[in-house]
Amino acid sequence: MKNIFFCITLALGCTLTTYAQFSLNGQVRTRTEIRNGLGNLLPIDSKSAAFTSQRTRLSFGYKMERVNFGIVAQDVRVWGQDASTISNADGNKLMIHEGWADITLANAKDSTLKFKAMESISLKIGRQELNYDDVRLLGNLDWLQQARRFDMALLKTLHKGFQLDLGYAFNQNSDGFNIAGTQYLPGNIPVYVKDNKGILVPTPAGIVPLAAGGNLTNNSTKNGTPIYTNPPSTNAANQDYKSFFMIYASKKVKNTKISALFFNDHFGKSRLDSVSTITGGYVYGKRFDVIGTNSRTTFGAMLNQAFGKDIKVGQIAIQAAFYKQSGKDRDGLELSASHFMANAFYTKNKWTGGLGYEFLSGNDANTPVGQNNRFDPLYGTPHRHWGYMDYFYVGTGATSGGLSNLYAKAKYTAKDFYLMLDIHSFATASTIRKSDGTDLSKGLGTEIDFIANYTLNRITNLEFGYSVMKATDSMSIAKGQNQALKYNNNATWAYLMINIRPDFLYKAPEIKKNK
Repeated sequence: MKNIFFCITLALGCTLTTYAQFSLNGQVRTRTEIRNGLGNLLPIDSKSAAFTSQRTRLSFGYKMERVNFGIVAQDVRVWGQDASTISNADGNKLMIHEGWADITLANAKDSTLKFKAMESISLKIGRQELNYDDVRLLGNLDWLQQARRFDMALLKTLHKGFQLDLGYAFNQNSDGFNIAGTQYLPGNIPVYVKDNKGILVPTPAGIVPLAAGGNLTNNSTKNGTPIYTNPPSTNAANQDYKSFFMIYASKKVKNTKISALFFNDHFGKSRLDSVSTITGGYVYGKRFDVIGTNSRTTFGAMLNQAFGKDIKVGQIAIQAAFYKQSGKDRDGLELSASHFMANAFYTKNKWTGGLGYEFLSGNDANTPVGQNNRFDPLYGTPHRHWGYMDYFYVGTGATSGGLSNLYAKAKYTAKDFYLMLDIHSFATASTIRKSDGTDLSKGLGTEIDFIANYTLNRITNLEFGYSVMKATDSMSIAKGQNQALKYNNNATWAYLMINIRPDFLYKAPEIKKNK
C-alpha cells in the first residue's frame, strides 16, 4: 500500500513538467443488488439476497517518445466483507489489474524511423485487457467488478485499414529455486470445499476439487481424467489456461468490417486424486502433476455491415459470425463444437431496435463417451450477450446441451440518459436425456431485462437495472441443480450502480468574460 501512495505522490509531483504526457484517472463504482434467482433458480421459500459491491481503481498513464506506459491499481470488495479493523489475513483483494508498456516499433508519421512498410507496429507487454469485436469471445468482462486481464505479449500492426495482432501468454505459479518442470496448478481454486460427507473443509493444497468443477458421470474417467456432466465454461473455470497463442486480423472498408480469429489455448493434463479430511471424509479432485497439455483451437470470422449514413433518415447494421472449436478440451476429451450468430438492427433518430439469433452447440444423448460437442465461448463477456441475469457461460456454468438464444432489443438514447429493453427466449441447442431415460424439453425460459442509465455530470453515471426470468421446469435440470429440491421458476434481479470516474489532471476550459 505504501508503494501505491508513493506512486501517487510521485505522479502528482511530475505533473508540472509532464502535464501533456501524464494521465491520472480514478474510479469508484458501487453496485447494490437484490438477488432472487440470479444465475441459478432458487429453491422455493428461499429469501432474497442483498448486498453492495465496490470497485476502486487508480489508473496511471505516461506517454513519451515511442513508448506508452500504463498501470491500473484495483481494489474489489463487498461492503462489510472485512471487519472495521482488518486482521493480518486480510488485504489480499488489492491487486494490479493492469501493468503494461506499449513500445512503438514502426510509425509512418515518425520521420526518425526509417521503416515505412507498415503504418504502425508496436509491442505491448505485461498485464493487459483484450477487447476484440463485440467482446463475445475476447473481452475485459468489465461488468464483473474484478474484470478480466491477461499476462501476455501482444504484437500489434496497422496498415491502410488492415489490422493484424499476434498474442502469446505462458502461465506459471512460481519462480522458486526448487521448482522443477513447468506443470501448472490453475488458479481460481476455492478456499473451502465440501467433502464427500457434505461437510465444508479447507481445500487441500495442490489439488483442484471436483466439487468446484462439476460431478462425475457414473464416476467414469478417460485416461485418468474425469468426464463431467456439466463442466463450467472457461469464463468461470477452475482451470486456467497454461498458455495460448492468438492471431486476430481485420479489414475495414467504408461501412464494412471483416475480422477473423485463431485462438489456440493449452490446458495442463491432470490425474484423479483424493485427500482424506479431519472429518473422516474425502475430497476428490485433479492433481496437475502430469507432463503435457491438452490443446484446444478456436477459429472463425465475423462480418459487420452498415447501411446508411444519416440516423435521421435511418441506418441498418447487420452482424454475422461463425466459429469452430477442435482439438481437446480441458479434460482431454475430443472436441468438436460450433457457434454461429446473426442479428440486424435499425436506428432512426433516438431509437434503435432489432432481432437476433445465436446457436452454441452442446452434447446430447448420442454424443459418444470421450467426446465433447459443447462450444466454450473463450474469454469474452457473457453478461452482454446471453442475458443480464447470467444464467449461461459465467460463474454458474451453462447447460451441457449448449444454448439457443432468440432475442429482441430496443434502445432509446437522449442527451443525458438512455433506456434499454431486451427479451431473450432461451433453449438448449441439443436434447438432454434425463436420468430416467426420457428426453428433457429444450425450452429453458424467457428473460426480460430493463436498464435506465443517466449521466449526472461529467464524471458521474447512475444505472438502474431490473430483470425477470420466467423459467421452465427444464432450467434447473439442464443447469445440473439438485433435483431433490423444488425450485421457484420465477426469478428476479435488481441493481443500482453508481459509477464515478474522475480525471485528476482535468483542467476546465476558461470562460472568457466580456469587458
